[in-house]
Amino acid sequence: MSLPDTLSTIRRIEGGFAARVPDDWMQGRTSYGGFSAALALEAARGFAPDLPPLRSAQVAFVGPLAGEVEVRARLLRRGRNASWIAAEIASEAGIGLTATFVFMGPVESSLHLHRVPPPAGLIPPEQAVRFPEGRGPGFSVHFDRGFALPRSEQKLPELDWWVRLRDREGLDPMVELMLVGDALPPGVMPLLDARAPVSSMTWQVNLLTPLPQTRDGWWLLRSAGNYAEKGCSSQDMAVWNADGEAMAVGMQAIALFG
Repeated sequence: MSLPDTLSTIRRIEGGFAARVPDDWMQGRTSYGGFSAALALEAARGFAPDLPPLRSAQVAFVGPLAGEVEVRARLLRRGRNASWIAAEIASEAGIGLTATFVFMGPVESSLHLHRVPPPAGLIPPEQAVRFPEGRGPGFSVHFDRGFALPRSEQKLPELDWWVRLRDREGLDPMVELMLVGDALPPGVMPLLDARAPVSSMTWQVNLLTPLPQTRDGWWLLRSAGNYAEKGCSSQDMAVWNADGEAMAVGMQAIALFG
């Protein structure tokens, strides 16, 4: 059941909506993080019809989310150019996700800085070696995936994949980007036993464009681990479109159990 299918069956409640997390969007005992974050953003977007574009999101994966969930949003502040909206998702087990979204319109500025180049040696998405069907967590059935860089025998704490959502019809571009943006395993996974449990704790995303767009649905995702000690890992993340234009950057804290 795709995200558009899920959103078509939501039930409106005070402050947001109720929805059911489909089994094929689960990752272990909880919802795939990008799916939960996308639901939270959908609730925040519904708070007001005239919000400016999303420019930043802070997401905390507090606990497991499964089955029937309630997604609510509330206004924290609305200024002349920017609006802060908090969202929360809860299930029978309690709160599973909290998020703060910042929506901001354009302002005059003399500074123009673009220093997020795509990885060198990039393989175009049309030529990338695709992942075999059935490989990966259950939610991967919703994505086409391919290796964005040539294979290396050296194990590095970095992953660079092309990812495309199979059913994105009717989705807001920002919601699609949140859904896709967490689709990679942690960057340190090449250094771990593939069976080692992992769990995202927090996710900071900064949007570098008011309207993310790409060609044929393909997004280039990068996760690069920069620290791992005593079961906690930190990683830098980035998203480019199919033409190598930077769409988003971020950081994630991850719990490692192995």
